[in-house]
Amino acid sequence: MPNHINSDTVIEGSIKAKGNLRIDGKLTGTLECQGRVVIGASGSVEGEIRCENAEIEGSIKANVVVSELLSLKTTAKVQGDIVTKKLAIEPGASFSGSCSMGGVVKDISNAGQQRQEEQRQEKTA
Repeated sequence: MPNHINSDTVIEGSIKAKGNLRIDGKLTGTLECQGRVVIGASGSVEGEIRCENAEIEGSIKANVVVSELLSLKTTAKVQGDIVTKKLAIEPGASFSGSCSMGGVVKDISNAGQQRQEEQRQEKTA
């Protein structure tokens, strides 16, 4: 059973999950999930989302990095930049931002560590 944030819940901060997560409430902050993320029709996220797969029905103002498939459903309202391997957009969904697709997504579980190592190498060079 996935983790579930109910519609009457507001979270400010970061969430890290190893399994699946469904948000019907509001998150302001960073979401990092190694599984599937579903933002329900009443759900909203402001900040950043990094996950393996995502299905958006609600509204997000966030930069989104999805290592596999991102699905924007009919009721989705997305503002922000998207990086994903595959993108599906249903008629009626709205998207404002830039999108990069294909083999540009690294493994999300190692992405943070790789960034820190790259920054260290740049400082020592």
